[in-house]
Amino acid sequence: MKKVLIILLGVVIILIGSIYLSVSGTQKTFETCYISNFEELQRTNFRNHDSVLIAPSILYEANLLKDLVQGSNYRDAWSEKVKFPIVFLDTLYGGMEIIKEGGGKQTHSLKLRAKNDILYTLRSVTKDPGKLIPEIAEDLGLENIIVDGISAQHPYAAILAAELAQELDILHTHPRMVFIPKQNVLGDFNEKFGNRLFLLEYETESKTNWTSLKNVSEIIETKDLQKLKFETKTKISVDQEALIKGRLFDLLIGDWDRHAEQWGWVIQKSDRGNIAIPVAGDRDNAFFYISGLIPSIITNKNVEPLVRPFEKEIDHMPGLVYPFDRYFLSNTSEDMFIKQANELQKSLSDEIIANAFEAWPEQIRKLNEKEIAEKLKSRREKLQEYATQFFQQIQEQGKLSEALKGSEDLELSSSQLACFDCDLEN
Repeated sequence: MKKVLIILLGVVIILIGSIYLSVSGTQKTFETCYISNFEELQRTNFRNHDSVLIAPSILYEANLLKDLVQGSNYRDAWSEKVKFPIVFLDTLYGGMEIIKEGGGKQTHSLKLRAKNDILYTLRSVTKDPGKLIPEIAEDLGLENIIVDGISAQHPYAAILAAELAQELDILHTHPRMVFIPKQNVLGDFNEKFGNRLFLLEYETESKTNWTSLKNVSEIIETKDLQKLKFETKTKISVDQEALIKGRLFDLLIGDWDRHAEQWGWVIQKSDRGNIAIPVAGDRDNAFFYISGLIPSIITNKNVEPLVRPFEKEIDHMPGLVYPFDRYFLSNTSEDMFIKQANELQKSLSDEIIANAFEAWPEQIRKLNEKEIAEKLKSRREKLQEYATQFFQQIQEQGKLSEALKGSEDLELSSSQLACFDCDLEN
């Protein structure tokens, strides 16, 4: 027994030592993109150039020990140098006006308005995890575990997700990756947003229609959709088939982070009245892949059920059902889910999957295409099974008793809180 305890103690000491060695490579918590071919940034006139060679981030470069303890993830994709177009806001789409700064817990963003009144957003590719680091991690010197976890996100995830969505006739925000140098239009935002790599995409709200759909009055966020129905008493229904299709697509691409604030709604006038058609934003966590000793423990379904790694099979459906789903899809049928799953299976051919990767730079394809494509195909084959599980989880978890994220300040009745179709007065 004594020998066993000594061995166990030795294993614990080695494990703790390995953890601290793995996180000691860098003390940085945030770093912007690495610009390769312009050393003197302050002296460079980027208007004389049309592109720049950039690695989205070299913060996640690692040795063998770090790969073992914290996972290999998508480190190579983050540090791979790729050419990106240089964009100036005073000439982009006839000139852009900065509306306001936005962003969530990790992303820095700016909301922009073009001359035609269409809203766009710049979303930073490199993430700032400072708000996510708990005090205990700082006290123990383990904040790098949180910082390094961002390497599980694929820097080009949004581009591939959009290409697949386009092929499947699913609305998306048409993201593209651009380099924004320091420039006069940025003004006071130059220090934070200048000389950085961004996703430029449509906003999930707009008074002007940027979609291909006809008879669109506006594009609004989830909170405003609730206001439209419950405060102004506008007769409106959600396109549940389109939403089911969109959520099953999320399962295909492994996008586990789909709360209410990450959706917009295209309001279309039709013979049936106003219809709200969903459009997904924020694809940071599509194809989310995490490995290594520590992440595997942290993302265990019994520890953190909401963070689900992108594998060939879905291992924990309850963690993928959001209050958003229960709110908008509680009054649906299993047949609706099966129908959409069947249509997606037929539409998402091997050829379409292969063609979608052409949206990626060639060097990124070489790094990650094979593995991601195999996982997509595996999930596609089981999509009807997943659709049934998803529907059943919505029914089991039931209707809501609390407000959706972002809608906490709305004054809604209990029936209006429960689900979008529960209010008997509408």
